[in-house]
Amino acid sequence: MMRKKKRSSVVSVEDGPTSLDAPKSKKSKSTGRPSKSAAPEQVPDSVFVSMLRESGVTLRLGNVSNEIAVDQVVFQKRIQQYLRKNPRYPTIIQEFISGLETHIEDPERFRNCLLPCVPRSASEGSASSSSFQESLVRLLLGVEMLQAPVINTLFEKLPEFMFEGVGEDGLNIPHVIINQLKWLDRVVDCKDLASKLMQLVSVAPVEIQHDIITSLPEILEDSQHGDMARDLNALLKESTQLTVPILDALSSLNLSSTLLAEVRGAVISTVSAVQLEDLPVVVKFILHSISASDANEVVCDLRKKLELEQCVLSSMLQASQRSEKHKKITGSASVPSCSSKDSVALVLEVIKSAVRFQKIISEAWLKAIENVSEPEDHKVIDVLVLLILHSTNANQSRRGAERVLKVKVRAGLIQETLLNKTFKGFAQVMRGYFPSILALAQGLVRSSDCCVVPFGGHMYKQAFTAFDSYCQQEVVGSLVTHVCSGVSGEVDVALELLCELVSLKPTEMAQYAVFVKGILDYMDNLSPQQIRRLFHLLSSLAFGHDQHGSHIQDDMHIVIRKQLSSTVPKYKRIGIIGAVMMVGSMGVRSMYMNLHDVEGSAEAAALYYDELANLLQTCKLDPLVQAWIGKSVLEDFQEDFVVDLGPEIAGSYPFPASVMYNLDEDESQGGIAINLLPLMAQDVPHSAEGRIAPSQKNSRHVSPLCLSSFFRLLRLCEEEQHQGDLEEIDALLGCPLILTDMGAVEKVESLSKAEREFLCSLLFYTINWFREVVNAFCKQKDPEMKMKVVTRLQNITYLQTLLETCLADCPGYTPPMANFDCESTEVVAPTSSAAPAKKKKKESTGKKRKTLASKNSSTDSTQMEEATEEDESLQQDHPEKEKEAKVGVNLSSYWAFFRELDIEVLDVLQCGLLSRSILDTELHSKVREEVQLGSSELVFLLEDLHRKLDFSLTAAPAKKAPFLKGKAGKKVGFSHLQQKSSRDVANFCVQLLPTLCTHLENCHNHFQTLLSEKQGVVDAPGIDVKEQQLMNSAYHLLLQVLHTTFSWSGFSHPEQRVLFKSALGVLAHRLKEEETDLTLEQLIKQSFEYLLNFRSTVPSLNTALCLTQLLTVISQFGGSHHTFYREHTASLTRHFLCQEWVDPSGVKERGKKHNDALRSLLIIYLAHTDDVLKAVEEITGEGITELLNAAKDASSRSWPTLNRQTFLVYYKVMMEELEKNVRKLPPGRQTDSREVSLCPRKNLNMLLHCVCFFLQYGRLFLESFLKLGMPLLDYSFKKHKEDVQNLLKTLQLSTRQLHHICSHSKNRQDTGLTNHVPALKKSLEQFVYRVKAMLTFNQCQEAFWLGNLKNRNLKGEEILSQRSQDSEEEDEESSQLPEGQNEEEEVLGTPKRNTVLVLLSDWTLYKITVYYVDCLCFIISCS
Repeated sequence: MMRKKKRSSVVSVEDGPTSLDAPKSKKSKSTGRPSKSAAPEQVPDSVFVSMLRESGVTLRLGNVSNEIAVDQVVFQKRIQQYLRKNPRYPTIIQEFISGLETHIEDPERFRNCLLPCVPRSASEGSASSSSFQESLVRLLLGVEMLQAPVINTLFEKLPEFMFEGVGEDGLNIPHVIINQLKWLDRVVDCKDLASKLMQLVSVAPVEIQHDIITSLPEILEDSQHGDMARDLNALLKESTQLTVPILDALSSLNLSSTLLAEVRGAVISTVSAVQLEDLPVVVKFILHSISASDANEVVCDLRKKLELEQCVLSSMLQASQRSEKHKKITGSASVPSCSSKDSVALVLEVIKSAVRFQKIISEAWLKAIENVSEPEDHKVIDVLVLLILHSTNANQSRRGAERVLKVKVRAGLIQETLLNKTFKGFAQVMRGYFPSILALAQGLVRSSDCCVVPFGGHMYKQAFTAFDSYCQQEVVGSLVTHVCSGVSGEVDVALELLCELVSLKPTEMAQYAVFVKGILDYMDNLSPQQIRRLFHLLSSLAFGHDQHGSHIQDDMHIVIRKQLSSTVPKYKRIGIIGAVMMVGSMGVRSMYMNLHDVEGSAEAAALYYDELANLLQTCKLDPLVQAWIGKSVLEDFQEDFVVDLGPEIAGSYPFPASVMYNLDEDESQGGIAINLLPLMAQDVPHSAEGRIAPSQKNSRHVSPLCLSSFFRLLRLCEEEQHQGDLEEIDALLGCPLILTDMGAVEKVESLSKAEREFLCSLLFYTINWFREVVNAFCKQKDPEMKMKVVTRLQNITYLQTLLETCLADCPGYTPPMANFDCESTEVVAPTSSAAPAKKKKKESTGKKRKTLASKNSSTDSTQMEEATEEDESLQQDHPEKEKEAKVGVNLSSYWAFFRELDIEVLDVLQCGLLSRSILDTELHSKVREEVQLGSSELVFLLEDLHRKLDFSLTAAPAKKAPFLKGKAGKKVGFSHLQQKSSRDVANFCVQLLPTLCTHLENCHNHFQTLLSEKQGVVDAPGIDVKEQQLMNSAYHLLLQVLHTTFSWSGFSHPEQRVLFKSALGVLAHRLKEEETDLTLEQLIKQSFEYLLNFRSTVPSLNTALCLTQLLTVISQFGGSHHTFYREHTASLTRHFLCQEWVDPSGVKERGKKHNDALRSLLIIYLAHTDDVLKAVEEITGEGITELLNAAKDASSRSWPTLNRQTFLVYYKVMMEELEKNVRKLPPGRQTDSREVSLCPRKNLNMLLHCVCFFLQYGRLFLESFLKLGMPLLDYSFKKHKEDVQNLLKTLQLSTRQLHHICSHSKNRQDTGLTNHVPALKKSLEQFVYRVKAMLTFNQCQEAFWLGNLKNRNLKGEEILSQRSQDSEEEDEESSQLPEGQNEEEEVLGTPKRNTVLVLLSDWTLYKITVYYVDCLCFIISCS
């Protein structure tokens, strides 16, 4: 039966006279054969013919098939017997073969011998019972003695038909000859047959070669598979045309693993040269021949050789060449085939099938992609394979694909250019993986890691551009889902992508405008900037040039009209923003509608002016709109806010009116002024309601709330109309304001509450006016204008000092709004900070401020915070100075009530000494006036720069999560900055770096000069404390700005590599100007060395921390000098920790900020030191011992930052770091007994003393010791008996102390402490039995004994109240050696110097323990 199945492929021929079709042959057998009268002619007699006839086969002539009368096996036995019994044996065999050769000389006879025989009819007494008969040649091949000569005869005959192809009868004679050799029961000489076949392959045409090679597994026996595989392997290297048949044959051969690896290596080497249409077969063979041991190596090699991009390009080139040739021949061009795309799809299907059913292959692909370390080494196949792994999700490969893609994108290894190449060249293939593309893009956009978010957006954009309408709809729907999610980062990215798609593909996006319109229902969760983008997006769709999205115009009108008519400020604000964004598309008519809607509210009007100014700055408006603005805005501003100066100021106001801050003194008569005080006096009756009620004369009411907003609109309108020239309004820069004499600030305590609040509002309006004026004129190049800008900055810093004093006496005061695109709940004035100042005047920032002081004086927010902490400590030691001064309010909490400074204002930092000559009436030089940027102004600008950078430049993921900002109020005051990308802000900051470095060097030189003049005494007599505080703040802010800049996550992207190198180049060239064309590594090292020079003049611990963090950030980019950076960072932090820090007034630094900075520095030091145990031993052995012997308020001599106030900081950091290092120790093994001597026992003992004190870290350390340390002691006990004994003794002391802390927690009934007791008791009990197991393992169990341990408190006193009730519950404690019996009971009663516990008094220790554990419990509960 098996034979019949195998021979089904042999071609059979009917015996009809005219046709040779196989079905008719079968039909002739079923319908009967010709009668005897019509019997076919037989072959003339010969030895060959007669022997066949006697055996049961009759040869026929013509188209009639040979007949067989017996069963095939009977025939073969008979022919073999006749030959053996013949007297002429073995000569008769040669005669038989000669007769066969003579017979088959006729092609017709040869054809009959190759075709199946037919059984003789039953009427003739046929004994054959088979329905299918073999051919005569195959029957003879089954006779062993005839097999070899018959094969030789066939091979000699085959060349005659080699080039004939398929004959008229549909037979391919070479193919039929090869089929005769398949599935023989036995091959007599298999090696010779293989040799003949390979010889035939070497001379045969390609078609015959294909047939022979693919038939080899069915012809040869298993013993020849190895040799044949080697021959085929050699043939594969010679000709790639036979790749497919060779691989098919190799797949069916039974090969050893070694030979298979050799063949597979040869196949992999040919991948790059193989034809694209053969590539799927090659890849399939390689992947199906993989074993678990070599999967990673094979897949890695395959990935390197698989160049899909080149395959597609070469295929397209060949197709174009064929097209050109066809065009020359026929005169018409042919369409190139898409076989290349189909072949790539087949390759991916092969990979998909392999990873789906073989886990090792999916893991190997992931590992191969992970191991690529250079961006240029990544290929298109990497992206495609990640999509395959994600789509199949075989063996949980989806999660692995997502992880690898995020890691690669974050590291900048898989870049957008690679994604573009993949979509461009393989869009048709990638269409099949669209669900995975969409899912991956969603995951990347939702990621909290800002480094991968842009890549997810790029995937969305490419998918929309490359795929069909269904995919486009899904992309838009997914982006809309992101917008409606309410997560700030997702919303920003999705809106930006939608805007890009509208600009790139407006016609396609218009089809999905109805999806985008649905976002209007979710505007409650959008910020003002996001609402602007949304309405810009919808306006572009609805009012675009082609009007494709005009069907949503009515919906937008309805929504905006509804929002504008709302009485709820939030919805009215949304309506105003939406209406203004439509102005650019609808024209002037829309503007008049908007003015009518907002004229009833001052805040709404101010928001309208701000939004219109933003529109002017960001969009190209319709010429009619610009004309209307140019005609009306200037006239309205002059009418509403500007008055002509006269000899007197008429009117009655809450304070005497006075013209202040005039920079154009020569125009004091006949000039103009800002009418601020009169407008505020008119606005008082309306301020309670917040609405503007028309007067009886129906005249328009003007609110000072709109002053800054209206001026910003005016300024931008002038810039737009005059290409940046502000000559028409330059008088507003130097013109004075109608205010009151600021001497009123000195007697603010005597004023009524309404008068104090009026004065505060007046100062807020004045400061905001000056801030907006600085915004307007900061870009002017005229030196006189620059002088006025710097003077206005001096005015701002001076007015801020006055405002701080006034606010201190106005508890509960709410300033007027300055940023109108936010919720009132987002901008809340502090209520508690000013209340204590009214009650008492203890908190002081220095000497009482005087209004006649220089305008340059101000106190920045950072310095105010530090001063407050310092004064708190001063008040404790010097209560007699409480009444000498009055505290000011920290303005940083009022930041939202100031107008935003444009980032261009920071260019003022580049200003040096500015001067101008004031001329007399005869145009002679009367006096020369000089203006320079002072320390107050420097601190003011640096504070604003740092605030902007901290908001805009997202740090690396390790520093903070960019899109998880808790409060929306953090975005208040950054409306203008949000319109700039992080790349623009970083570029601006890099351009500003030379100036920042100059200021940093000036601060360094200032403190260096000071130290040299005062012989290193920071608080020497004669030092201007206030100036020193300002310089200290400037130093600190400069380092903070540099740290924030270099921490920008964008620098890790390859696209920003040029910008990063330019930033480093600025720092490096400050050190060595002559060197150019440095590598990135050289730039990093020189920048590190440049910043390291500032360590000698760092004025405060916070500044020292900032410098250290900056150096750490820069060193993270360096690779080859890792040891250099670690050593210098450790040395630097140790230098700072061993330095005594005092402020300019001579008081030691203290407080929460100081402790936080100290903690961070200590963590950095222990993280960069070579030996953590040695460093901790040094601190505990030297520092704490010196602290014990020092006076109450003194510090350690070796570590001046270690005192009783900072002891907990040191202790907590050391325990954390030690616990981390213990967990890193490898588990002990029997072969590791030698390692005990490698770790000094004194370090380990010190480690035990330090770590096992508190409950939480004691338990963690004990668990780590049981897991990692005890197995090592098991095998080390015999060789290092003394070391192990002493170590366990020391550890027993610590466990005993832990037990007493547990007893103390029970006695105190503190739930925060007792929560840790059960787990700790369990670990202590495990330790007891683990030590017993160790002694038993080493056959020393007699050394182990148990005893009762008394309950004691932290002072070492026995707890008597628990003696009766807890006697049965006392834990058992082990004493492994008899030598420890005498010290067990009194170990706490006689403290020793080798424990940290006894370095302080018992009562201090008690307070520290309770306080620390309480803090620890709080931290644990929060986390």
